[in-house]
Amino acid sequence: MQKIKSLMARQGLKSPQESMADLSPVENLRIPSKEELRELREQPIDPQAEQEIIDSIEEVYFSSDSFDMVQHELEKLPPELNLQELEEYRDKLKRQQAAELERVTALQTNLQLAAVICTNARRQLSVAKEGFTEASLGLLANQRRRQLLTGLLKSLRTIKTLQRTDVRLSEMLEEEDYPGAIQLCLECQKAEQLDVALSKTCKHFDVLHYTKVQLAYTLLGKTQTAMDQLHMHFTQAIHNTVFQVVLGYVELCAGNADTKFQKMQYKDLCTHITLDSYIPCLTDLCKALWEVMLSYHRTMQWHEEQDKQENTGKSLTSWWWIRSYVKKKLEHGLTRIWQDVQLKVKAYILGTDMSNFKYDDFIVVLDVISRLMQVGEEFCGSKSEVLQESIKRQSINYFKNYHRARLEELRMFLENETWELCPVKSNFNIAQLHEFKFMGQCRSPSVSPSKQAASSAATPTQEELSLFQQYVQEGNPFEMHIEHKEEETEDVLASNGYESDELEKSVYQDYDSDSDVPEELKQDYVDEQTGDAPLKSVSRETMRSKRKSDYNLNKTNAPILTNTTLNVIRLVGKYMQMMNILKPIAFDVIHCVSQLFDYYLYAVYTFFGRNDMYESSGLGLISSRLRTTLNRIQESLIDMEAVGENAGVHGPAEDRKEKVPSPHLSQMVVLTNSGTLYGLAQRVVATESLVFLAEQFESLQSHLDTMMPAAKKPFLQQFYSQTVSTASELRKPIYWIVAAKAIDYEQMLLMMAGVKWDIREIMSQHNVYVDVLLKEFEQFNKRLGDVSRHVRIPLPVSNVLWEHCIRLANRTLVEGYANVKKCSNEGRALMQLDFQQFLMKLEKLTDLRPIPDKEFVETYIKAYYLTENDMEQFIKNHREYSMKQLANLVNVCLGSHINKKARQKLLAAIDDIDRPKR
Repeated sequence: MQKIKSLMARQGLKSPQESMADLSPVENLRIPSKEELRELREQPIDPQAEQEIIDSIEEVYFSSDSFDMVQHELEKLPPELNLQELEEYRDKLKRQQAAELERVTALQTNLQLAAVICTNARRQLSVAKEGFTEASLGLLANQRRRQLLTGLLKSLRTIKTLQRTDVRLSEMLEEEDYPGAIQLCLECQKAEQLDVALSKTCKHFDVLHYTKVQLAYTLLGKTQTAMDQLHMHFTQAIHNTVFQVVLGYVELCAGNADTKFQKMQYKDLCTHITLDSYIPCLTDLCKALWEVMLSYHRTMQWHEEQDKQENTGKSLTSWWWIRSYVKKKLEHGLTRIWQDVQLKVKAYILGTDMSNFKYDDFIVVLDVISRLMQVGEEFCGSKSEVLQESIKRQSINYFKNYHRARLEELRMFLENETWELCPVKSNFNIAQLHEFKFMGQCRSPSVSPSKQAASSAATPTQEELSLFQQYVQEGNPFEMHIEHKEEETEDVLASNGYESDELEKSVYQDYDSDSDVPEELKQDYVDEQTGDAPLKSVSRETMRSKRKSDYNLNKTNAPILTNTTLNVIRLVGKYMQMMNILKPIAFDVIHCVSQLFDYYLYAVYTFFGRNDMYESSGLGLISSRLRTTLNRIQESLIDMEAVGENAGVHGPAEDRKEKVPSPHLSQMVVLTNSGTLYGLAQRVVATESLVFLAEQFESLQSHLDTMMPAAKKPFLQQFYSQTVSTASELRKPIYWIVAAKAIDYEQMLLMMAGVKWDIREIMSQHNVYVDVLLKEFEQFNKRLGDVSRHVRIPLPVSNVLWEHCIRLANRTLVEGYANVKKCSNEGRALMQLDFQQFLMKLEKLTDLRPIPDKEFVETYIKAYYLTENDMEQFIKNHREYSMKQLANLVNVCLGSHINKKARQKLLAAIDDIDRPKR
């Protein structure tokens, strides 16, 4: 070892001990300066390389604090030293030291930062403790101190009374008034008993008892004290009453004798009421509070009666200033008592989440609270702002959940609806449904005017009485809603679509014998008569057809509606009940009512009216107003991301929460069968049920308008003008599909293409395609009759169907004429003959006047006779014809009569007209 040291000294090297002392990480480590650390941190560091260096340090260095690392390194030296290897090894140890030092420095920095954070957190906690905890405890302490001081004040008043009594007793003894002194002692002994007797009047007022108590206080000269004590007793009575009522239900529902509930605050106790016991507890709560307020009311009446007896000398107190004090005290107490009642009931209302209540249960809650607010208005003229705000909060929360569930329910009904007729009586009216009973029987035709007059004459006297007058002796205003529920009955359903089976049978018997009717009229007749004078002579056949129309009119009184329609009407009635009870949420309710109608209308259109066929027909079947309404509904109410190609694509959660997926038509409904006229019965039931629903909404408009806040009335007006009024407009697109498929218009075009139009003689016989087309119409009319046996076809529906069929037939005629390659003047005359024959026979099949698009065909045929100059003007004035149809007039009509340049000019004019359409 000595040789090694001497060798290193000769080479100018430090001894191993000295070198290792420089590398000691703990005891012998020189702490770098801040500048050295900053330079070290600023050097680029490769995290992976640094970690490899740290991992290369031997585990023995971390074994214990007493480890001698210098000795360990010396022992590892080989017998023969190599200077280069020694230098490399020393550099390795330095790198390990630097890496470990960097980690220790980072840990030190983090510890310092953590210390600062902890210091700040403790400071903030100290502030919070001072600002919140101590303040809250201070409030509680002040409240407790207040209660103690209230009790102390009562005791001090008692002590003051005893002191005065002691002074008076000494005076009476000095005056040797021994009987009076004895009487005064007895009164002092019974002072507490008198106060207890006064408190009993707060719950059950008894005139004789209260008279005796007031007489006693008057004898003691403590009338004012009695009034102060009385108000304290009423306040305490309200608190004790509500606490005991709620506590009783909580303990009953808890099912055990746990005494923890008795130590709870009233507000906390209200949160333990179960849903099943909520309404019974609320009712009992209001009944108990009613008794307290009734006692206060009767107390005021007693004192008012005493004032009236003043002039007669029968009053117990003859000092006017005492009576004035008592009167003001009682009047001021009205507001205080009612405020205490509101706060107690508010705590109960907000203590339970009502969002999952059944509708009938929630209506009962609203009814009870509404009756309580009526009590408050009669009690002290209060508008009950506290109660209104609390019940409004619960109502909005409940109504959002309820309406969302009802929309989903409506979607389920619509998707399972088979669109069968729901048989109701011919005099059905929404006022007959128990959901609309709250509106009265004034609109119901089932109630005779005499009965209405009798009922209205019997009720005014009862309604003019206040609740305190009605129930001053017995009864309770919070028991009435139960009695009303038992009276709700209705009878609106019929056994079938007819008033009686006998009527149906007699109609068919009278209707079957039609041997004397021409073949072309042997089909069932739909209701075509409007009551106007017929445009043709009244023949025997017309009279028989009118009898068919009368048969259909026998069913006219029975509305066309489905079970889903009836459910929507009932739901609207429920919404209006809620709105009627709680007017502050009227706008929210009406907005939801409008969404019910919107969704129903959208579903009917989606199921039966959406079709690409009529988009290219150019007939304008969907008005701009209806299209705007459908687009608005789709954007605001329909969740398009939940179905179709967008399934699984999620938009903003809040936006989608307010929307409903688009409904799908039930697979039970078949609209492709030609035998059923492509589901005409289902189309009629769906469309006319929507029209009926719109009519019911129209009848409710005035009532809704009175409930709507003035600032929101434009919304209601817009809903009626842009949505409700468009219901009947759905008839055109829905029934057009039936008309387009029921008649084979393509066959007619093919037959017209085979007709020779360049004939040279006037024909007296029309073409066969006219007979074929008329036969198609006869079959269509017969099939309409078959459908009408199951579902009544109203006059507006039959008119729309016939209008569509005739319009399509006439446009097919024009299209057929436009396909003609060659046509002579005799051929044009044949066209007129064909069309006149078609019109003559058609007028026997339908009473629809005027014939739709009659001028459309006649004008086109007459255009064959126009000159070159007239044709140019015709092209500019008649844009209803297609480019092809106008071009045919130029090529076939004028033909060789004009030169090529004139023909090109007319064709260019046609192209200019058609260009804006592209």
